[in-house]
Amino acid sequence: MESSSNRLAQQARDTSLTAIYSAVADPTRREMMELLGTRELSITALARHFPVSRVAISKHLTVLAQAGLVEERKIGREHRYQLNPAPLRQAQEWLAHYEQFWQEKLMTLKAQVEEHPEDYP
Repeated sequence: MESSSNRLAQQARDTSLTAIYSAVADPTRREMMELLGTRELSITALARHFPVSRVAISKHLTVLAQAGLVEERKIGREHRYQLNPAPLRQAQEWLAHYEQFWQEKLMTLKAQVEEHPEDYP
């Protein structure tokens, strides 16, 4: 039987993974991540790259921050943001499981085709 703490830990991982995938599902947020991966930017500087308002940029940053994908630093009155790629590791690990699954399926298919080439014209 699974312990309560293990169940809670799994729920936390699932919630985190959902937040990560929700955050990166939007193309504007993915582009923002690309920019923030190269340098630290303010909302104003970030907004120059997009045809949306600073309010919209702020909302996108909130989604990214909730997923742990951006870090904020305050300098005087200005808030500056940079990419925190660490949570992407969790998403990559989850995908790696399925990559292994499909690699095994493809290897099985390849072996089947090589063993019986006459069945696969």
